[in-house]
Amino acid sequence: MTQETGMFTVQETIGSVLCCKCGISMTPNAANMCVKCLRSEIDITENLQKHITIIHCPECDTYLQPPRTWIKAQPESKELLTFCVKRIKNLNKLRLIHAEFIWTEPHSKRLKVKLKVQKEVLNGAVLEQSHTSEYTVQDQMCDSCSRAQANPDQWVASVQLRQQVAHRRTFFYLEQLILTHDAAIKATRIKQMDRGIDFFFSTRSHAAKFLEFLQKVAPIKSRHDKQLVSHDTKSNHYNYRYTFSVEISPICREDLVLLPPKVASTLGNLGPLVICTKITNTIALLDPLTLRNCFLDADQYWRTNFTSLLSSKQLIEYIVLDVEPVEPISTEVVGSKYTLADVQVARVSDFGKNDTIFYARTHLGKLLNSGDFALGYDLHGANSNDIEVGKYKGLVVPEVILVKKSYEERRVKRRGKARAWKLKALDMEVDVSETRGRVDVERRDEEYEMFCRDLEENPELRFHISLYKNEEYQRSEVGSVLDDEDAPNVRLEELIGDITLSDDEEGEEIKE
Repeated sequence: MTQETGMFTVQETIGSVLCCKCGISMTPNAANMCVKCLRSEIDITENLQKHITIIHCPECDTYLQPPRTWIKAQPESKELLTFCVKRIKNLNKLRLIHAEFIWTEPHSKRLKVKLKVQKEVLNGAVLEQSHTSEYTVQDQMCDSCSRAQANPDQWVASVQLRQQVAHRRTFFYLEQLILTHDAAIKATRIKQMDRGIDFFFSTRSHAAKFLEFLQKVAPIKSRHDKQLVSHDTKSNHYNYRYTFSVEISPICREDLVLLPPKVASTLGNLGPLVICTKITNTIALLDPLTLRNCFLDADQYWRTNFTSLLSSKQLIEYIVLDVEPVEPISTEVVGSKYTLADVQVARVSDFGKNDTIFYARTHLGKLLNSGDFALGYDLHGANSNDIEVGKYKGLVVPEVILVKKSYEERRVKRRGKARAWKLKALDMEVDVSETRGRVDVERRDEEYEMFCRDLEENPELRFHISLYKNEEYQRSEVGSVLDDEDAPNVRLEELIGDITLSDDEEGEEIKE
């Protein structure tokens, strides 16, 4: 502004003074001493600890926060850095500017943290200084791990998870949810039972927290009991064992359900023949003849406690002969993957034996074309003893209800080949008798294969779980094209963790 008006300005200069100790020229400050002399006179880090001992549990990878809290932290993580900084005494008297780890050998049992701190010293001068603290890591098992090592059968609380169905596909899915969310990380022992899984915990609070997780992911009902183990009459101290009995709804995805009349009326006269399309903490039901759907929460279901009319094990394969969309187009729900259509189907097992053709209405109008295969329920030849059927007067039962598209013919080309992805598993003990051991293993492998096929066909089912790259999988050029076109598969972009990226130029491998 002054230059534009043509006024004369005087250039300001900053003077310099001599340090009162060493006499060098310096910029003036409140103490009239250079930084070197000021640090020699005053050490703001003299009260900070240089050597600190921390306790680490090698079994569960946690650190002891005195007096009795154990904190889980990964190496060189923000949680571990915060834990180390808080262990330094008298740090609250200084202003912390920066903190970082100094690299140490992983097997040296040493951690080094470099700090930058500030403090106001003589006559208001602010001094900044660096400080390095060395931490010695001592291995010592926490109380829960020490009890588990001393006696693996020792537990305080257990969660007995059960489902009264003839397959384990629900438990396969729950296992992946538990691994993704680390819900059973506090479990000291996990045991696979005939129709469920038992989880054992060292404290009642850990079992209660795990039960809260189950209530968020599945429609369950639970009850708890306790048993007196010991009683100290002098201190009036009681030791109990707590047992949480948890039952999962027997209705599973793809089951055919006949709603009781009271339930159907409360849901706006839905159905009454509906298909279960999704299971979370609610049960999603779909009417395949009208595309109406609804959701039942756990409380609503357990008040009536009805079961499935037919389960997914009774699905029969059909071949689609003709597909004709239902007019008008208003039968299509906006944003839905389902569309009503009239189809002509025939049982695959009837080819060469008879010319029986079934006419049905299905919700799979967008997915099915002539010549495709579909899985459905044969109500024409089914024998059901459900008492709810007799409560409906004049109920017209369709001969066939299609549930999903079948890719069995296309999977023949890939049968016996490894998948490009894999799933992790819980460390469970298996309770299997010697006489039925081989039969149970074969049945479990078959059910696990069906679960993997469901993951490939249904992207919504694998949305909440983690899939990992299979390092043993070798993809051929010809086979990859056939696999991607003929049958549903999991894309590489959906795989996380355990991915190895190779650098051709440097010959190095980087693992996530």
